Amino acid sequence: MQKNRPSDRLPIHPKHWPIWLGLALLRLLNMLPFRMQLMLGKQLGNLLFRVAAARRHVAATNIKLCFPELSDDERATLLRKHFHSMGIMLFELGLSWWGRNQRLAALTEIEGLEHLEKAIAAGGGALLLGAHYTTLDISGHLLATQTDLTIRSMYRPHENPVIEYVMRRGRESYLDSLIPRDDIRGLIRSLRQNKVVWYAPDQHYEGKGSALVPFFGIPAATNTATSRIAKMGKTVVIPFSSVRKEDGSGYTLKLLPALDNFPTDDEVADATRIHHIFEAQIRHNAAQYFWVHKRFKRKRIGGEDPYKKPS
Repeated sequence: MQKNRPSDRLPIHPKHWPIWLGLALLRLLNMLPFRMQLMLGKQLGNLLFRVAAARRHVAATNIKLCFPELSDDERATLLRKHFHSMGIMLFELGLSWWGRNQRLAALTEIEGLEHLEKAIAAGGGALLLGAHYTTLDISGHLLATQTDLTIRSMYRPHENPVIEYVMRRGRESYLDSLIPRDDIRGLIRSLRQNKVVWYAPDQHYEGKGSALVPFFGIPAATNTATSRIAKMGKTVVIPFSSVRKEDGSGYTLKLLPALDNFPTDDEVADATRIHHIFEAQIRHNAAQYFWVHKRFKRKRIGGEDPYKKPS
């Protein structure tokens, strides 16, 4: 008999009670009108900006590296807006876990759904090529619940047992299944079963099958597995992005046509092409990208650490 996963056990130790209390408060706040949640999220972002100095430094470094053409004031404004987006993201987590589909339907606009429907009709599944935006969880919920698609997602367990418990159950409530990030066989099997699988290769990776690939013109350690997955799964790759509307009226989910002539025999060239797609999406609404991730750090490959603070 298979043992239960650690996340199947309810974490009830008293040391976890403050987190449970915070999640209970979040669930109550998610009952407020959507625009009020956006307003509160921005205020939370202002608080995070002041207290999360390490994350603020990482985000500021990334923005400076990726947008050298901006003035100091413009980068400072972008950084502040990014933390607003981070604060809103916390409210969106609650909406994605507990939000009512009928309520969220009024906030959803989907462009290019025909590209995904065409891929499923052809019977080869689809690799949904995404990136780590602050709208990641809510956009997954919206795409899965506001369409007739069966969607699976790659998944990395959270280190905190309470967050892992709630997050897994929240995602499993609207996704067909979660695929562990190291289960490539499971990913390939899902694609061959004509499923849609969300996959995001935009974060730092120095493991087997990695390469230095330009991201905003800067060499970044990148997973080049997208080409191999598409080839082994005999599937198409469809770029996907999501944007929180500036007027507070909801979200726009965008699906582009399947990449033509993909994959090629050059995995680095394929990864570079993917990065160019991400860059175009990010420039459209830069504040909503996940800038607090150390995208340009150096471990195995060596080199100067761009995130090292001046002594």
